[in-house]
Formats: sequence, C-alpha cells, structure tokens
Amino acid sequence: MLSLDKITTIFCSIDDFCKDFAPNWENQLLSNGKKRIRKSNLSLSEIITIQVLFHISGYRNFKTFYLDYVSKFLTNEFPNLVSYNRMVELKSTSFIPMMIYLKTKGLADCTGISFVDSTPLRVCDKRRIHQNKTFKGFAQRGQCSLGWFYGFKLHIVTNDCGGIIDFMLTPANVHDTSPLKMKGFIKKLYGKLFGDKGYLSKELFQDLFSNGIHLVTKLRKNMKTKLVTPIQDAFYLRKRAIIETIFDQLKNIFQVEHSRNRSQTNYFNNIFSALIAYNFADKKPSLKNNFLDTKQLVLFQ
Repeated sequence: MLSLDKITTIFCSIDDFCKDFAPNWENQLLSNGKKRIRKSNLSLSEIITIQVLFHISGYRNFKTFYLDYVSKFLTNEFPNLVSYNRMVELKSTSFIPMMIYLKTKGLADCTGISFVDSTPLRVCDKRRIHQNKTFKGFAQRGQCSLGWFYGFKLHIVTNDCGGIIDFMLTPANVHDTSPLKMKGFIKKLYGKLFGDKGYLSKELFQDLFSNGIHLVTKLRKNMKTKLVTPIQDAFYLRKRAIIETIFDQLKNIFQVEHSRNRSQTNYFNNIFSALIAYNFADKKPSLKNNFLDTKQLVLFQ
C-alpha cells in the first residue's frame, strides 16, 4: 500500500527538521520551568511520520491503520512501536513541532499565479452543537454556500501547480477576507492572486497592491463601473476551480475534516498532518499540464 521510497522520503524530511528543532525546543521547555517530555521508544520524527502516513494510506480510521497496518506490516521501518493508547498520548506531544515543520518545510512556493479560498470544517452536526463539549467556546457558527455550520474555516492560498503556499485556521464566523489583511499570511505572495466575489473589496485591493500583490476577482452584476478584464486574467479566473479540487482531495482523500474529535490538540494534529501529506502527494491538480487551454490563451493574445 505504502511504498518504501515514499515512507523514506517523508521520514527523512521530517527527521532532518526534528534533529535541529527538538534539542532547542526541549531546552526552551526547561528554561520556562515546564515539565520535560517523557522519553518514548518512538522518536519525535517517527511519531509525526506515522500520522502523515495515515492520510495517504487509504484508511479511514487511525486506530485501524495503526493496529492493522503499522503494527503488522511496518515493524521493520518502525521497530520500537508502542501500544495504541501510548501512541494517542504521543500524538499530543507532536503538536508544536508538526505545526512549525508544516509552516517552515511542508508548504509550496509562490509562482506568481495564486488562488485563495476557504472551506468549512465542521466539528459536529449543527443539531448537536449544544452537546459538543470538546470545542465549547472555541468553535463558532458560520455560513457557507451549503448553509450554516459549526466549526472552523480553513483558508488556503495555492499556486498554479496545486501546491499549498500557506494556510490559516479561523473560527467559522471570521470573514474570508480577514486572513488577507494579515502580513504573515501574504508574506510569501507576489504577482496575481485570484479569488471569488467574496474577496471583492476596494480597501483590500489597495492594501494588497501596496504589498506587490494584484487581487483579481469577478465583478458583481449590480456594480455600475465594469472594467474590461484582460484575456489572461479571465483565463485564470475560469481556472479558479483548481482550489475547489484541492479542497475536495483534502476532505475526501486526506481526511482533513471529521467529526470523531476527542481533544482539541489531536484535532489540529489531524489537520496539520493532512496538509503535510497532501504536499507529499505525487499528483496534484495543476494548470501547468493544460496545454490546450494554454495554446488557446496564446491565440487570443
């Protein structure tokens, strides 16, 4: 199911990061007077790697994946495996390292053509909001094209090769334009950024333009002034559905969204490991191989 080359590639990338990060992180914990993390048979890089492998394994449940696959078929790759209950405890200790690895090593680069959008991450059915205790006071009600939901929003910026440039998690009631107003979210961007009509804002356009980013969106029908959209911009606006394909893969293949939440830490661990796994995927939605549309674009120009 999982090739040895893929496992080795993922582990080596994570292990190189952990060798530099883990010693400084543990020293920081001690200097702040916090309890040191208890030593485990599994290394930090192995703990993170197993979580990432789950999202590309095809399994729908982490417990089944760990007990029926890792514990039986990956004992040579992970010779010091622990019990499932201990593994669940260790997952929570990898929260900060996994987040920092994803932000520093696990994302793609900007190519000058970027797409932005958000998708809802439901933590429970809207009829069970008052019964949900895990995210009480943390998750919020929000609205999307499919109606009201309870949970969070995943905002991502992708390039034309299908790679995720950056992401942000917000409560469900945060407006889609809010992350674009934060310097940390747009620091890697340049060139043109394509979004839907929800990102249409004169102030946002001016702020992004001052940072070297040209925001391109479709105009609303009730707008009096309508500018002529260049052919190239119109082409990429039609191809903005690439980000919807990425969301579909994140939810249906990499399981970034689920309702089996028992703790906040492991919930976000699941999201981080899913995003890491996606960027290790061999095939991503891409506009680079769309030769027919590219030729048509040249003819129009």
